[in-house]
Amino acid sequence: MWTKEQIPAQAGKIIVVTGANTGIGFETALALYEAGAHVILACRSLDNAEQAVARIQTHKGRGTLETGVLDLSSLASVEAFANTIRQKHQQLHVVINNAGVMIPPASKTVDGFELQFGVNFIGHFALIGRLYPLLNATPGARVVSVSSLAYLRGKIDFENLRSENSYDPMREYCQSKLANIIFAVELQRRVNATNGHLLVIAAQPGANKTDLARYMDEAAYAAALERFGTLMDPWQGALPSLYAAVADRAIGGALYGPDQDEGVRGYPAQGVITANALNEALALKLWSLAEEATGVSFPVRD
Repeated sequence: MWTKEQIPAQAGKIIVVTGANTGIGFETALALYEAGAHVILACRSLDNAEQAVARIQTHKGRGTLETGVLDLSSLASVEAFANTIRQKHQQLHVVINNAGVMIPPASKTVDGFELQFGVNFIGHFALIGRLYPLLNATPGARVVSVSSLAYLRGKIDFENLRSENSYDPMREYCQSKLANIIFAVELQRRVNATNGHLLVIAAQPGANKTDLARYMDEAAYAAALERFGTLMDPWQGALPSLYAAVADRAIGGALYGPDQDEGVRGYPAQGVITANALNEALALKLWSLAEEATGVSFPVRD
């Protein structure tokens, strides 16, 4: 049973956690701070980030904290955040793509994508692309792409990524979380093809009590409880991300999630990535679309 007490000392490590002000992101940032890392809390607003820092500082920790404003629904904000990180730091050991939105009312990003696809996938794609030179210059660097069991029901609809035809909140959420795993698998494949050292790892937290469910109505929430049973607390949901970020045994291109009830609850273990996330032709098409949409190209070939 792997818990945060098994995180090795992180002194000297610089780690970005997106969406670090609440839920699983907060618990991830807290655990890494306690282990001695310099944690950069990347949040939609400076106020959110500063409040999270104040909460973290009430705990005993050996690390240090830094705040950053990152609105993943705006590619301009992503670029500004990445530029700041690259100016301030000579190394970057881990980026945990944790931030996300789930089943909101129909809405779009600043750049015109359906909000869930735009924030959960497009924004993080641009972020890692812009930080890639710094990650690539840091021995042992890792990227953690946080997905969800919802990816199992995901399908990429290239004709409706801007809600051109229709909007179904759960369908679009599943699509975005599938894209997160495709991204991890495909980037690792490209890194390997160019003899790079970066590890790109997917994680899914299982079923948890977090603010991510704030758009659920009472009936939908009750249905989720009936389906999943007892929901885990955020600290436990953070463990797969933490394992992917720091464990020596974590494997690039793999997926880690809870080890019980088909990934719903438990402690970190390697899971099976299903075929819908391993289609290489689909990955190439999605990658090409993301590069065109963001204007960001990774220095790794297909």
